[in-house]
Amino acid sequence: MENKIILLVEDNPDDVVLTRRALKMANIANELVIAGDGVEALEHLLGKDGRGCDPERLPVVVLLDLKLPRVDGLEVLRRLRASETCKMLPVVILTSSNEEKDRVQSYGLGANSYVRKPVRFDEFAEAVRLLGLYWLVLNEPPTQ
Repeated sequence: MENKIILLVEDNPDDVVLTRRALKMANIANELVIAGDGVEALEHLLGKDGRGCDPERLPVVVLLDLKLPRVDGLEVLRRLRASETCKMLPVVILTSSNEEKDRVQSYGLGANSYVRKPVRFDEFAEAVRLLGLYWLVLNEPPTQ
């Protein structure tokens, strides 16, 4: 795999540790960048001025939690899809929410996938492995 960035937008330190561990167990060596809330995610992706970051530094995929401090995941997704730089960026909602309204809103705003975080680590690790396999190996993104 090429060393492309994965952006994890997650405010729960335990889930960050679990995601790191699951990626390592799956031999996914991509750089994992952490944004602890929606503001950090938007600054990373759109820059502090909101005009967009260097396309060379865009992640190959964003793993986005919905329940975030300061700016929630749905608003992050809304702003990404409104940005010329990020409108086609793959965004996977990775959340504990099983609410139908969250799924509908996520897909309505342009999420590429919606994955509920399994409670058990072995199931979580398998979900992360499959996400990595799909988004980092099998998926063929458009050239920009």
